[in-house]
Amino acid sequence: MRITISGKNFNISDSVESRLTRKLNKLDRYFGAEVEAQARLSLERNNRNICEITIPIEGGIIRAEEEAEDMFKAMDRCLEKIERQIRKYRTRLEKRLKEGAFTEAPEYFPENEVDEEDAPKLARTKTFPVRPMAVEDAIAQMQLLGHNFFVFMNQDTESICVVYVRHDGNYGLLQPEYA
Repeated sequence: MRITISGKNFNISDSVESRLTRKLNKLDRYFGAEVEAQARLSLERNNRNICEITIPIEGGIIRAEEEAEDMFKAMDRCLEKIERQIRKYRTRLEKRLKEGAFTEAPEYFPENEVDEEDAPKLARTKTFPVRPMAVEDAIAQMQLLGHNFFVFMNQDTESICVVYVRHDGNYGLLQPEYA
């Protein structure tokens, strides 16, 4: 596992770096050497120590963020959260393998073209790979990321869809109908 540690308003000491590296390397049993973990340690106002860890994996992203009164506690909590997410992901993956529900991803996904003169100013653009998955897997991935929506390719309809958290706590699915 390749590990990148960065700090924001926080000077990363050798003890913090070695502890975080040692604990992240324990996650190697779940991944191969090709996985890259990114950790961001920051110190915010009122002595808020925040640890964010992101691990891109095939089919999604595992991400956790925790804050505590000291950085070691924030790192430990964040790593516990990451490990829970990894175990949950592996369990779901093993279940799907038993069901034999995996399909191959199409080789081409059309890109959305935007005329920049007519478009409103964008604050940020994100590009990410879209892989076919079941609606249940998209909901699980959305929960892993801690987001309130998730864009994915529905493996049943082979169309780009969005799952989202409704105000009543249930989930919604936006499925385009091509005219």
